[in-house]
This record gives sequence, structure tokens and C-alpha cells, in this order.
Amino acid sequence: MEFFELMKEAALDAGQDISENQYNQFIKYMRLVQEWNEKINLTAITEDEEVVKKHFIDCIKAFKSEAIRNAKTIIDVGTGAGFPGLPIAIMNPNVKVTLLDSLNKRINFLNTVVRELGLKNVTTIHSRAEDGARNKELREKFDVATSRAVANMAVLSEFCMPYVKVGGYFVALKGPAVDEELKGANNAIKTLGGEFKGVISIEIEDTDLRHNVVEVKKIKACSKVYPRKAGTVNKNPIK
Repeated sequence: MEFFELMKEAALDAGQDISENQYNQFIKYMRLVQEWNEKINLTAITEDEEVVKKHFIDCIKAFKSEAIRNAKTIIDVGTGAGFPGLPIAIMNPNVKVTLLDSLNKRINFLNTVVRELGLKNVTTIHSRAEDGARNKELREKFDVATSRAVANMAVLSEFCMPYVKVGGYFVALKGPAVDEELKGANNAIKTLGGEFKGVISIEIEDTDLRHNVVEVKKIKACSKVYPRKAGTVNKNPIK
């Protein structure tokens, strides 16, 4: 199956449509990932088919979450090569997406992608997650904070929840072993003002891959104690 048809099918499964123009943006994005990956480490996945399935389609499936579909503002924490924030921004030009990453080289890459693709709905911020969440302009300002392949759920909750408005959502894109992670993250989620809402199981077209989208609702404001200072969260997750 051609990539366009494959991505169209995947988008449809997530309640979205993908135009030829959007598809071309994805292809341009892929070429930039491949080109920059020779200079800075962005991803171990570089073959066309793998990028389409394991990065693009995986991120498009985030639209299975109603929180992602309805969001006006999204922050992608620890975005790396732009996943899932850039695919979300390509698919929905009406959502304002903020990409946050701690490495300036990656921010330079992301700025290049945003410019080359002509994306008007994306902002980039160079910051560690823990520092950004203490910035008044970012703290509890977003409908959704999302993240993919950054850390386990207990750690990730502390990175992401402080960015979410009360009533908003933390949406994590996770692999198959999510149940185990959630057991260890229950207390962290509650401590940070969250309420676990559920796991949406997703399948990646034309593969045997099974991934998960985890939804956590922010029901009360985060204590000013969180996030703790850089370096502490990973070493000593909330138990």
C-alpha cells in the first residue's frame, strides 16, 4: 500500500482526514529528519516505511483521544524530533502547538521544519521540562500536555501535569507495557492534581504494533512544590 493511502486509512481510523498538501508536508518533514539525523541524533528510525508507520501514524493515532481532538492549545514536553507535536500540528492547523525540548540543536531542527513546512501554529521553546513548568507564562496554561517516549508514567506525570489547566488533560503516548507503568504512577497522578481517565488501545496499520494513549484529567491545581528541580524527578519519582 502506498504511504498516502496508508496514512489516509490511519487518519480515518482516528476520525481525521489527510489532504494531499498535508501528506506532502509529512514527506518534507521526513526528509528533514533523515537529513538532520546525520548531524544530530534525532531518531534510530530512519527508513521511509518505518518513519511513516512508527512515527507519523503512531502520532496521528493520538487523535483517538477526545482531549487531543478538542484542544485549542497543546504543549509537547520533551518533543525531541517533534513527536507527537508536529504531526498533530500538521493534521490540525487550528490547534496552537508548543514544542518544548532541552537540547538547542533539536530546537534548531524543529525551527527549520516549522519554517520549511510553513506551519503558522507552532512555537518552540528551549527549556528543561522542570524549568519550563515554573514559568508563569507556561504553568497551567494548556488544554493538553502530551509526551511520547520520554520517561515512565510516574516521572512523565511530574514533567507534564504542571503545564495543564485545571479541566485539561495530560495525554501520554505509550508502548505495550503501559499497565505496569500505571500501577507505579497512580500516586504521582493524584499528587499532581490528576485523575486517571483511561487507556485507548491503538493499532498501527500494516504492522503488528500495539500502542496505547493514556488520558489523565487535571482536576485540581498542582502544588507549587512540583515539579521538583531538574535532575530530582528521574532519580526519585513520586511513589
